[in-house]
Amino acid sequence: MSDKSIGAVLLIGSIIGILIYAWLMFFAPSPEVTLWTIRITLFAGVGAILIILGWIGYTLISTPPPEPITELEQPKLETEEKK
Repeated sequence: MSDKSIGAVLLIGSIIGILIYAWLMFFAPSPEVTLWTIRITLFAGVGAILIILGWIGYTLISTPPPEPITELEQPKLETEEKK
């Protein structure tokens, strides 16, 4: 499958997803459907943020601290070498 084909599928899929989401939010047959759409959307958004925060915390816990940086030798200037 070429990159253009994948791009076309993603574009068409996202447009269909937007249309379905808009229908669920504004034209659903009952208010319960709209309420559940909002609940699921909020849960997914908050869940994604908390998963990212958890991943950052895990990375901070599991990564060893870096080695301390020792002072680097200063390069000698050419004029100092001539003296």
